[in-house]
Amino acid sequence: MIVVLNRNAEEEKKQNLMNWLKEMSVDIHISDGEYQTVLGLIGDTSKIDTDLIESLDIVEAVKRISEPFKSANRKFHPDDTVIDINGVKIGGGNFVMIAGPCSVESEEQLLDIAVKAKQAGASLLRGGAFKPRTSPYAFQGMRAEGLELLLKAKEKTGMPIVTEIMDASHLPLFDGVDVIQVGARNMQNFELLKVLGKTNKPILLKRGLSSTMQELLMSAEYIMAGGNENVILCERGIRTFETYTRNTLDVSAVPMLKELSHLPVVVDPSHATGVARMVKPMSLASAAAGADGLMIEVHNNPAKALCDGPQSLTPEQFADVANSVNKIISAL
Repeated sequence: MIVVLNRNAEEEKKQNLMNWLKEMSVDIHISDGEYQTVLGLIGDTSKIDTDLIESLDIVEAVKRISEPFKSANRKFHPDDTVIDINGVKIGGGNFVMIAGPCSVESEEQLLDIAVKAKQAGASLLRGGAFKPRTSPYAFQGMRAEGLELLLKAKEKTGMPIVTEIMDASHLPLFDGVDVIQVGARNMQNFELLKVLGKTNKPILLKRGLSSTMQELLMSAEYIMAGGNENVILCERGIRTFETYTRNTLDVSAVPMLKELSHLPVVVDPSHATGVARMVKPMSLASAAAGADGLMIEVHNNPAKALCDGPQSLTPEQFADVANSVNKIISAL
């Protein structure tokens, strides 16, 4: 349920209303917009008399929400959420480029990519230290050593870092990480999401391979219910019957998620297609659809990459994509 207050609602009356609602054993999410204040009521609201609340002179409207996701719902929070990542803002008209290798392979490799990606327009550096792979024989990442190298790249370039967590027990290793990524395979690892909900770090939540948008938003709800509202949604392609691309990029998810939720939405065209030459057109389409950012895999030698080389761009190719995307953003 949401309660929309009048623009000039008296503070004393507002506090009295909130105190009364709290006595009804519901939590209150307050969203102060430019033109109105919205109180989002979370919990059992079945016993709350909506007619009584609506009769108050400070109340403009009372609405019940049918969607199971509450905190992530735009009805609770009409204005776009803007997440500040060490000075890099995403959401609310702030577009970001996230770039870097699928997997951290060496200090020389990572630093070379990081410097060139920043020069080309990247604001955040991505890199995998813990790698969930379909095959147990594939490269699993450098793990803790990879995190140390990411921190070195952060120190050298000043770019905040984004990297994936696979298990809640690894969380102490992520103190210096700026954005914790939850991969597609862990989107419904609810115990992990609960732990991340108790942190204050931004969480980049990737859509599962066969997950609906509502399921993605419910996973975001798990994190937000724990108190962490800094969630970034990521569309990274879904599994369909198509075989020419690694996955199928659901471009329609961008405007739909932004209609349903106030959270920032980024797109990963690298995993969505699995084909390097498809990354640019899908990046342009995602930007045109209203995405708040792109997450692109960049490698200085894709042919010799230990992970996902076929979908990785060279730094020069990434620079071309970034330049073209900026034109789309400017046009919009």
